[in-house]
Amino acid sequence: MRWALVKVCLAVTAMVVIAFAVPLGIVIRELASDRAFSDAERQAATIGPTLSITTDRAELTRAVLSTEPGGRGHLAVHVPVEGGPLDIGTQRAARQDVETVREDGRASVAEVEGGFALLQPTALGTGEIAVVEVYVPEDEVSNGVATAWLMLAGVGLALIVGSIAVADRLGVRMVRPAQRLAGAAQELGEGKLATRVPEEGPTELRSAAVAFNSMADQVVQLLANERELAADLSHRLRTPLTVLRLNAASLGEGPAAEQTRAAVQQLEHEVDAIIRAAREQRPHAQGSPAEAGCDASEVIRERMSFWSALAEDEGRETRVAGADRAARIPVARPELAAALDALLGNVFRHTPVGTAFAVDVHHSGDAVIVLVSDAGPGIADPRAALARGGSGSGGEGGSVGSTGLGLDIVRRVAESTGGDLRIGRSVLGGTEIRIWIGLHGSGPEGGRRGHGRRVGRRIGWRRRREPRAPAGPLH
Repeated sequence: MRWALVKVCLAVTAMVVIAFAVPLGIVIRELASDRAFSDAERQAATIGPTLSITTDRAELTRAVLSTEPGGRGHLAVHVPVEGGPLDIGTQRAARQDVETVREDGRASVAEVEGGFALLQPTALGTGEIAVVEVYVPEDEVSNGVATAWLMLAGVGLALIVGSIAVADRLGVRMVRPAQRLAGAAQELGEGKLATRVPEEGPTELRSAAVAFNSMADQVVQLLANERELAADLSHRLRTPLTVLRLNAASLGEGPAAEQTRAAVQQLEHEVDAIIRAAREQRPHAQGSPAEAGCDASEVIRERMSFWSALAEDEGRETRVAGADRAARIPVARPELAAALDALLGNVFRHTPVGTAFAVDVHHSGDAVIVLVSDAGPGIADPRAALARGGSGSGGEGGSVGSTGLGLDIVRRVAESTGGDLRIGRSVLGGTEIRIWIGLHGSGPEGGRRGHGRRVGRRIGWRRRREPRAPAGPLH
C-alpha cells in the first residue's frame, strides 16, 4: 500500500509538471524570440530618418556605421537607385528575399547562415522603398531560454521529490497500523491470546482494530467456555468409571481381568489429564519441540505389545518392522500413543476376526513415516474418510456409530509437524494408513521421492506372542 501510494503521487505530480512545464517552456522560447526581433526592429528604425533625407552613399555609410548593429556588421541598407540597387553594409539575406519585401511592403524574417535576417521596408523621399536588413544571431534568439528551462526542470523535480516524500509519510501512517493488525492476527493464530492492537491510524483501520480486539476477547471467552465444558464433561465420566473399576475388581485373576483393570486405570488417568489440561489457562503444549518429543519406535513397540495380546486372542497375525531403530520425533508421547491406539482400534473394530495387520516405521532424512496396514476389506472412499476426519463407508470406520474422531486425531498429530495423513491400499490387500511426521517442520513433498514403495515387504510374518501389557486403553 505504501509503495502504491508513492507511485500514484509520482505519476500524478509528473503529469502535472509536464502539463505546465512544457507549455511554459515553449512560451519562454517564443518570448525570447520576440524580444530579439523587437530589438532588431528598433535598430532598423534608427536608420529611417537618414533614408528619408538622402540616398547619398557616403552619407548612408556614415549613418550605418554610427549605429550599434552597423558597427558590428549586423546592419545593411538596400536602396533602389538608377543603374541598380545600392547596398550598404554586410548583406546576408538573399536578393530574392529583399526584392520580395520591397514589392510587398511588409517586413519579414529570413533564415541566414548563423541566425536570422530581419528585412524592414522604409519609404524614401522619392517615393521608392528601401529595405533595411538587421542580422539577428541564433544565440540572441535563444538568449536565456536554456537557463529558464533548467529552472523549470529544477522546480518540477523539486515538486516531484516533495510529493514523493509527502506520499511516503502518508503511506507510513496508513501502513503501520495495517502491519500491526497483521502481526497481531499472526500472533493470535500462534496462540498468544493476550495480543491486542492499538486503536489508532485512519478511521477504517481504527474500526478494524476495534473489531480485531473485540474478536480476540470473544475468542478468549469461547476458549474459556470450551475448557470449562470439557472439564465438566470429563468429570461426568468419573461416575461410570468408578462402576467399571468396581466391576473389574470383582473379575478375579487372569490375563483378561488384568487387562481390563489396566484399561480402566489408564482411562481414569486420561480423564484426569483432560480435566487438568482443560482447567489450565495456558495451552498445554507451549514447550519446545525437544521437550514435547518422543521416540516413535519405543512408543510403537509399547503399543504393539499391548494390542498383540488382543490380536492373539482373535487369531490375528501381527508384524512390527523398522521399530528396532530409535526415531526421535517432535510429537508428545501421549499424542503419538493416542494416534496409534486410534488406528489399531479401528483395525479391531472394523475388520473381521483373524485379519492380519502390521506397523512399519521408515526413516527418512527429514521425516519419519509410520505405516499401519491390514488385510481387511479396505476403505471404499478414502477421500471422504479424510474429509470427515474419520473413515468413510466400508472398511475401517465404516460401521454404524463411528464418531469420525480417529483419523482426525492422527491427522492433527501429523500436521502439527508439517506432515500429512494418507489413505491407500496396502500390500496385504486392505487399508494402509500412512503418517508422515516431519522432523524439521517440513512438509511431505520435500522428502517424498523414493518412498513410494511399500516398506517392510521383505520382513516375514510371524505370530506375536508377547506378554500382555498391563497398561494402555483398549479403544
